[in-house]
Amino acid sequence: MENASRDEPAALELKGVDVAYHGDIRILRGLSLQARRGLITGVIGPNGAGKSTALRALYGLLKPVAGDVLVDGRRVTGMPPWKFIEHGIALVPQHRSLFNELSVEDNLRLACWSFRGDRARVGEALERAYAQFPMLRERRRDMAGAMSGGQQRFLELGRALALRPRVLLLDEPTAMIAPRISADIYAFIRGLPAQGITVLLVDQNVRQCVQVCDHLYVLELGQNKVDGSARAFREDAGLRELIAEWVDYRIDT
Repeated sequence: MENASRDEPAALELKGVDVAYHGDIRILRGLSLQARRGLITGVIGPNGAGKSTALRALYGLLKPVAGDVLVDGRRVTGMPPWKFIEHGIALVPQHRSLFNELSVEDNLRLACWSFRGDRARVGEALERAYAQFPMLRERRRDMAGAMSGGQQRFLELGRALALRPRVLLLDEPTAMIAPRISADIYAFIRGLPAQGITVLLVDQNVRQCVQVCDHLYVLELGQNKVDGSARAFREDAGLRELIAEWVDYRIDT
C-alpha cells in the first residue's frame, strides 16, 4: 500500500529531466518521477520508452542536459555513481555485472571495496548476503561464471545488499531468467520494504510489476504518460487498456 507521506521529500527523484545521447539525440524529455520512502515504485513502458535511461540518470551514469536529480530533496545533479553508494543507493543493472573469473565470495568482497580495510564490516556484509541467499554460501568458492543465470542474478542482488542500501534500483531483474527463479526474485523484491529498503523497479514483466509495486509510472518516448497507484492500474479499466496496447498479455485482475 502507498503509505509514504507526500509532505516529505522522495528518497530519489528525477525532476523535469532531459537526457541526450551523442549531444542531440534526446531520449528523456522533461521526465519527472519519484521513488518514495518505503515503497516499491515501478517504471514500465514499451521498448524504447527510456526506462533504463531514466535509471542510469538517477544513478549518475548519465548527466541530464536539463532538469535535476535529487536525493532526499537535495540537488545532486552531476554527482558520480560512486557517490550514490555513499548515500545508500545501490544499482543492479539489467546486464550482468559480475566478474566471471572470480569466485562468488570475491565478487561479494568487491562490493566492500570502499571499506575493505575494516575486516569486521566486510565480514558483516558477507554474512548479510549469505543470510539472504544461502545458496551463495554453499557456492562461495565457485567461479561466478560457472553459475546459472538465475544464480548469477541472486549474486548481484546479494552484492547490492552487502552495501546495506536504503534505496535499491533494479533494471529488468528477471530478464532471461526462468519463470521459477523469477518468482523467487519477485518474492525477494516484495519483502525489501520490510527491511527498510525503498525500491525503484524498471520492468518489462508488466503483470508481475503491477502485483509487486505500490506505485507505477508509464513512460512513452521519454516522457511521463501516466502514473498512479498499482491498485488503480489493477482496477481502472482505462489504465488496464492503456497498458494492454503495448504488451502481449493483459494484467491479471
